[in-house]
Formats: sequence, C-alpha cells, structure tokens
Amino acid sequence: MTPDVLVRLGFVAGRVLAGGDSAGVLIGKDTRRSGYMIESALEAGFSAAGVNTFLTGPLPTSAVSYLAQTLRLSAGVVISASHNPHDDNGIKFFDGAGAKISAAAEKEIESQMRGRSPLSFSGEPGRAERLDDAAGRYIEFCKRAFPRRLNLRGARVVVDCANGAAYHIAPPVLHELGAEVVSVAASPDGLNINEKCGATSPGAAAAAVRKHGADAGLALDGDGDRLILIDEKGKTHDGDALLFLLMNDMIANGARVAGVVGTVLSNGALEVAARERGADFFRADVGDKNVIAGLRRLRWPLGGEPAGHIILPSLHNTGDGIITALRALAAAETADKPLSEMLRGYRPFPQARRDLRMENPAATLAEARLEKAEKKALTALGEGGRIVVRASGTESAVRVMAEARRADLARAAAAGLAEQILRAKTRRRG
Repeated sequence: MTPDVLVRLGFVAGRVLAGGDSAGVLIGKDTRRSGYMIESALEAGFSAAGVNTFLTGPLPTSAVSYLAQTLRLSAGVVISASHNPHDDNGIKFFDGAGAKISAAAEKEIESQMRGRSPLSFSGEPGRAERLDDAAGRYIEFCKRAFPRRLNLRGARVVVDCANGAAYHIAPPVLHELGAEVVSVAASPDGLNINEKCGATSPGAAAAAVRKHGADAGLALDGDGDRLILIDEKGKTHDGDALLFLLMNDMIANGARVAGVVGTVLSNGALEVAARERGADFFRADVGDKNVIAGLRRLRWPLGGEPAGHIILPSLHNTGDGIITALRALAAAETADKPLSEMLRGYRPFPQARRDLRMENPAATLAEARLEKAEKKALTALGEGGRIVVRASGTESAVRVMAEARRADLARAAAAGLAEQILRAKTRRRG
C-alpha cells in the first residue's frame, strides 16, 4: 500500500461511499506504526473528493461501525490488519448504517481504482478534524451490553489487549463495571501488536489468570473484534465454546433460540449441542461478513466463528470482543457459577489444523487436485468426520482442517492433505 495508491483509494472511496454528502467519513485505526501514513493518505484523498473526515486515533473496529452509524456519517474506515503481525496492514469499510459495505460498492471501488484516470479536484475540499470523545462514547456503548441489575464488584478479570486498539477501552469498561482489572499487553509501541499476546496467543493471559487468581481472562485481538475466553483455572476457550455458553444463557433466561450460525470450521460438537437444545445450526463460509449475512437472512440471535468473532444482532451489527466478553461475564454472574462450570458440558471433537504459507494459495490448490484425496480421507475419518481445505482470506496461506471422533485420525488426515498440497506447490515452482 503505497501513498499514491492510498490517496487514490481515499478519493475513489469518498466518491463512491459519500457521493458528495457533506456528512463525512470516520477514520479509525489500530496501533500499527504504518497506520499514521495510511491515515494521512486516506484523509488527503477524501479531502480531495470534497468529503469531510473525522479522525479517532486507535479505536476498535466495532467502535468505528457504531460511531459511523450514531454520528449519521456516510461511511466508516478502519485501518487494521486485525490479528496479523505489525508489518501487515489493511483497510475495512463500513457504510453509514455501520455494516460492511456491499459487494456492489466494493466492485465499484475496485473498478475505479483500476481505471487510473487522473484525480480531478473540483469544488471545496473536505475538512479534517479529531473526534476527541470517540473512546468515551464507545465505552458507554459497551457498558450498555452488561445488564444494569448486575455488576462485577468483587471479580478479578485479566484483560489482554494485544497491544492493539482496545488498550485504552477494555480496561476502563471493566473497571467502571466494578471489576478489579489486571491488564496484559496494554502498552502498544507501534510494533508489538499481536506479538505473543492477544486472541492468537492467549498463553500470557492464561498465565496471568493463574498468577493473580482471577475469575476470568479475556484475550482480544489487535482490532478488538475477537475474543478468546479464559476460565478461572486458566483454560482457554475459543469462539465455539463462547457460542455454547451464550446459547445456554439465552435459553436458560427464556429467550427463544431458533438457531445458531457458525462456519464450515465450527466444531461438530457445537452443532450437536445446538440441536440437542432444539436449535437449528447453519454453517456459513468463513468470515464474519458471511456469518452476519446468515444471521440477517435467518433472523437468528447468535452466530460466530471459532477464531472468536461473535455476533449478537440485538446488541451490535458486527463482531465486538468487549461486548462478547461482557455477555459471557454476565452469564456467569446470573448463574452464580464459575466459567469452568458454565463450559463443562462442551466437549469439542478433535480437530487437526495445518497452515501452509505460500505465494499463490488458490493456484496451488488448483494444481493439487484434492478431490480424490479428500474423499479417501473422509472415509478414513469415519462417521462425523469433516475436512475443510481453503485459501486464507487474510494471509498468503492454505489452511487445512480435519475433524474426527479420534484425534489420531484427524492428525493423519490433515498431515496427508498438507503433504499433497506442498507437493503441488513444489511442482508449480518447478
């Protein structure tokens, strides 16, 4: 992402998403050092398109979604590569309703970016200003997700902010609800985001839970939209376990849960648990955008991904790690049980995963011709076995997942498919 490309992107996105609307665009970011350059370049492009910009500084992705909607702006922009290391970066767009922009808008932006026609400036340039109260507005929004009849007084909570966008948000939210907060990875320096911390590496948070005798641990990712939950014993629980906990809480408190939306990667045990409780289960393609689309179409109250994106449509229209954490803590408070007991009934089936880094994942998968190998592996996995092979949507990698009732069968299937893919990669290089 070079400065000239970014200025053009800001100009094009301003024309497509704002269309001359003076309401403006909100720009938030995580704590990567590269965010300063990207923010300035996008701001210049939006200004050249006659669009006003409001800059928030570091702020979780879900906060930008919320503020774009409540401030009645034309769009929201998040500069973040989410859970990736600091030397990656990315840009996410929300519309004025706080939802991910439509496929049509994406295609129009891509089309105009490919056109390479000179940027034509006419009319008044847009203004840029800092939105100084963005963090405070979002903190209050998050707190509304925690029932007023409850509080966290007497609870000790570890929160791992991944040295990311939630470093100045999550601790105050928990503190203002009464918790004693132990902060981990809450000192970003522009380079340490997601580095051996956060949702992708929750070991430090789990160790802090054990060290401090905490009641819970919360591991967020760099842009604050994922959560990995840690119980009072220091055991980590992924997004599937969170869906299990929240589903049970809803049902126990009289809510009707017609179904839960997961993804093709969701553990089969979650699907079994949902159906045992009278709820349907739908598997969307990987990606929180696909989960959200499924929830809107089916009008169900709960969905998410194993990685920790949890969508609660009644509370927010996108994934929010802090809100998910508050609902999980509220469930434990309501039941007056420790988190480990709340999650005791969830026993995930064994899964084996392999991540294979390569330059052109899609081409390698086409070369690998996996149909026969996948059928053979599925037969070996036995009843209930599942296989998912896909190109990553965030990295140059192929991801392989095998699930079975026996761990050794899952490991063997994942290893066999990974070997075939790597052979195809070697052939392409040759």
